[in-house]
Amino acid sequence: MIIEKRSALLVIDIQQSAFVELDEDTAWRRIRNAKRVLDVFRRLKLPVIQIKEVHRADMVDFGRELDGSEGVHCIETLPETDYAKLTYPIEGEYLISKRRYSAFFGTDLEILLRGLHVDTLYMIGGFTDVCVHYTAVDAHQYDYHIRVVRDAVTGSSREAHEYALRAIQYLQRDALVTVEDIESATLAD
Repeated sequence: MIIEKRSALLVIDIQQSAFVELDEDTAWRRIRNAKRVLDVFRRLKLPVIQIKEVHRADMVDFGRELDGSEGVHCIETLPETDYAKLTYPIEGEYLISKRRYSAFFGTDLEILLRGLHVDTLYMIGGFTDVCVHYTAVDAHQYDYHIRVVRDAVTGSSREAHEYALRAIQYLQRDALVTVEDIESATLAD
Protein backbone atom coordinates (compact mmCIF):
# COMPACT_ATOMS: atom_id res chain seq x y z
CA MET A 1 0.00 0.00 0.00
CA ILE A 2 1.12 3.56 -0.72
CA ILE A 3 0.14 6.58 1.35
CA GLU A 4 -0.02 9.68 -0.82
CA LYS A 5 1.84 12.78 0.36
CA ARG A 6 -1.40 14.77 0.19
CA SER A 7 -2.93 12.66 2.96
CA ALA A 8 -3.95 13.59 6.49
CA LEU A 9 -5.12 11.58 9.48
CA LEU A 10 -8.37 12.49 11.22
CA VAL A 11 -8.35 11.26 14.83
CA ILE A 12 -12.09 11.37 15.51
CA ASP A 13 -13.42 11.64 19.07
CA ILE A 14 -10.77 9.60 20.87
CA GLN A 15 -11.50 11.25 24.19
CA GLN A 16 -11.09 10.35 27.86
CA SER A 17 -14.71 9.15 27.93
CA ALA A 18 -13.81 6.93 24.94
CA PHE A 19 -15.95 4.16 23.59
CA VAL A 20 -18.58 1.92 25.10
CA GLU A 21 -19.00 -0.27 22.03
CA LEU A 22 -19.57 -4.00 22.03
CA ASP A 23 -17.28 -4.72 24.94
CA GLU A 24 -14.48 -2.92 26.71
CA ASP A 25 -11.75 -5.28 25.42
CA THR A 26 -12.72 -4.67 21.79
CA ALA A 27 -12.91 -0.90 22.33
CA TRP A 28 -9.48 -0.75 23.96
CA ARG A 29 -7.93 -2.98 21.27
CA ARG A 30 -9.24 -0.58 18.64
CA ILE A 31 -7.96 2.46 20.55
CA ARG A 32 -4.51 0.82 20.77
CA ASN A 33 -4.75 0.13 17.02
CA ALA A 34 -5.60 3.80 16.48
CA LYS A 35 -2.39 4.71 18.33
CA ARG A 36 -0.41 2.48 15.97
CA VAL A 37 -1.87 4.34 12.97
CA LEU A 38 -1.20 7.68 14.65
CA ASP A 39 2.42 6.65 15.21
CA VAL A 40 2.85 5.96 11.46
CA PHE A 41 1.45 9.36 10.46
CA ARG A 42 3.64 11.09 13.03
CA ARG A 43 6.72 9.22 11.80
CA LEU A 44 5.92 10.11 8.17
CA LYS A 45 5.35 13.75 9.22
CA LEU A 46 1.93 13.83 7.58
CA PRO A 47 -0.74 16.16 8.97
CA VAL A 48 -2.65 14.87 11.99
CA ILE A 49 -5.95 16.52 12.85
CA GLN A 50 -7.28 15.72 16.30
CA ILE A 51 -11.05 16.15 16.51
CA LYS A 52 -13.18 16.07 19.64
CA GLU A 53 -16.86 16.51 20.31
CA VAL A 54 -17.69 19.16 22.88
CA HIS A 55 -20.92 20.68 24.15
CA ARG A 56 -21.59 23.69 26.33
CA ALA A 57 -22.51 23.07 29.96
CA ASP A 58 -25.94 24.67 29.48
CA MET A 59 -26.54 22.24 26.56
CA VAL A 60 -27.83 24.90 24.15
CA ASP A 61 -25.77 23.41 21.32
CA PHE A 62 -27.03 19.80 21.38
CA GLY A 63 -29.79 20.47 18.87
CA ARG A 64 -31.64 17.28 17.85
CA GLU A 65 -28.74 15.05 19.01
CA LEU A 66 -30.50 14.09 22.26
CA ASP A 67 -33.56 12.89 20.32
CA GLY A 68 -31.72 9.64 19.52
CA SER A 69 -30.11 7.00 21.70
CA GLU A 70 -27.41 9.21 23.21
CA GLY A 71 -27.74 10.99 26.50
CA VAL A 72 -25.89 14.11 27.58
CA HIS A 73 -22.19 13.69 26.80
CA CYS A 74 -18.94 15.55 26.04
CA ILE A 75 -19.64 18.60 28.20
CA GLU A 76 -16.69 20.94 27.61
CA THR A 77 -16.02 21.60 31.30
CA LEU A 78 -15.62 17.92 32.23
CA PRO A 79 -12.18 16.25 32.25
CA GLU A 80 -13.47 13.17 30.41
CA THR A 81 -14.22 15.34 27.37
CA ASP A 82 -10.49 15.98 26.85
CA TYR A 83 -8.46 14.01 24.32
CA ALA A 84 -7.50 10.50 25.45
CA LYS A 85 -4.05 10.23 27.00
CA LEU A 86 -2.92 7.40 24.70
CA THR A 87 -3.46 9.46 21.55
CA TYR A 88 -3.10 12.93 23.08
CA PRO A 89 -2.19 15.65 20.57
CA ILE A 90 1.43 16.68 20.31
CA GLU A 91 2.91 19.97 19.14
CA GLY A 92 2.25 20.57 15.45
CA GLU A 93 -1.02 18.64 15.31
CA TYR A 94 -4.19 20.49 14.44
CA LEU A 95 -7.11 20.62 16.89
CA ILE A 96 -10.76 20.82 15.89
CA SER A 97 -13.70 20.97 18.30
CA LYS A 98 -17.07 20.03 16.86
CA ARG A 99 -20.62 20.19 18.14
CA ARG A 100 -22.21 17.87 15.62
CA TYR A 101 -21.42 14.38 14.33
CA SER A 102 -19.58 15.43 11.17
CA ALA A 103 -16.17 17.04 11.67
CA PHE A 104 -17.02 19.30 8.71
CA PHE A 105 -20.27 20.74 10.07
CA GLY A 106 -19.76 24.15 11.68
CA THR A 107 -15.95 23.82 11.94
CA ASP A 108 -12.99 25.15 9.96
CA LEU A 109 -11.90 21.64 8.85
CA GLU A 110 -12.47 22.32 5.14
CA ILE A 111 -10.41 25.54 5.29
CA LEU A 112 -7.61 23.68 7.09
CA LEU A 113 -7.60 20.81 4.58
CA ARG A 114 -7.46 23.23 1.63
CA GLY A 115 -4.57 25.08 3.28
CA LEU A 116 -2.72 21.79 3.78
CA HIS A 117 -3.44 20.74 0.14
CA VAL A 118 -4.88 17.43 1.34
CA ASP A 119 -6.91 15.22 -0.97
CA THR A 120 -7.00 11.93 0.99
CA LEU A 121 -8.33 11.51 4.53
CA TYR A 122 -7.51 8.55 6.76
CA MET A 123 -9.86 8.12 9.71
CA ILE A 124 -9.57 6.45 13.10
CA GLY A 125 -11.72 6.76 16.22
CA GLY A 126 -15.39 6.47 16.96
CA PHE A 127 -18.16 5.85 16.59
CA THR A 128 -17.95 4.12 13.20
CA ASP A 129 -21.71 4.42 12.74
CA VAL A 130 -22.00 8.02 13.91
CA CYS A 131 -19.14 10.55 13.79
CA VAL A 132 -16.79 8.54 11.57
CA HIS A 133 -19.60 7.72 9.14
CA TYR A 134 -20.96 11.26 8.90
CA THR A 135 -17.47 12.72 8.53
CA ALA A 136 -16.68 10.17 5.80
CA VAL A 137 -19.90 11.01 3.96
CA ASP A 138 -19.16 14.74 4.07
CA ALA A 139 -15.55 14.14 3.00
CA HIS A 140 -16.88 12.15 0.04
CA GLN A 141 -19.29 14.98 -0.84
CA TYR A 142 -16.33 17.41 -0.78
CA ASP A 143 -14.50 15.06 -3.21
CA TYR A 144 -11.84 13.74 -0.82
CA HIS A 145 -10.56 10.20 -1.08
CA ILE A 146 -11.51 8.47 2.17
CA ARG A 147 -9.72 5.67 3.99
CA VAL A 148 -11.26 4.33 7.18
CA VAL A 149 -8.94 2.08 9.17
CA ARG A 150 -11.52 -0.60 9.91
CA ASP A 151 -9.73 -2.10 12.93
CA ALA A 152 -8.95 1.32 14.44
CA VAL A 153 -12.56 2.52 14.61
CA THR A 154 -15.27 1.33 16.94
CA GLY A 155 -19.03 1.45 16.74
CA SER A 156 -21.96 1.81 19.08
CA SER A 157 -22.52 -1.93 18.48
CA ARG A 158 -20.90 -4.66 16.41
CA GLU A 159 -23.81 -4.63 13.96
CA ALA A 160 -23.81 -0.82 13.62
CA HIS A 161 -20.02 -0.85 13.12
CA GLU A 162 -20.27 -3.39 10.27
CA TYR A 163 -23.21 -1.62 8.58
CA ALA A 164 -21.37 1.70 8.70
CA LEU A 165 -18.26 0.17 7.15
CA ARG A 166 -20.38 -1.28 4.33
CA ALA A 167 -22.04 2.10 3.75
CA ILE A 168 -18.66 3.83 3.61
CA GLN A 169 -17.28 1.23 1.19
CA TYR A 170 -20.37 1.76 -0.96
CA LEU A 171 -19.27 5.40 -1.39
CA GLN A 172 -15.68 4.54 -2.35
CA ARG A 173 -14.65 0.97 -3.11
CA ASP A 174 -11.09 1.48 -1.74
CA ALA A 175 -12.26 3.20 1.45
CA LEU A 176 -11.50 0.43 3.94
CA VAL A 177 -7.96 -0.33 5.06
CA THR A 178 -6.40 -2.04 8.08
CA VAL A 179 -3.76 -1.14 10.63
CA GLU A 180 -1.49 -3.70 8.98
CA ASP A 181 -1.96 -1.92 5.62
CA ILE A 182 -0.91 1.36 7.21
CA GLU A 183 2.08 -0.07 9.06
CA SER A 184 3.41 -1.75 5.91
CA ALA A 185 2.73 1.24 3.64
CA THR A 186 5.30 3.42 1.98
CA LEU A 187 5.02 7.14 1.37
CA ALA A 188 4.56 8.07 -2.28
CA ASP A 189 7.43 9.98 -3.90
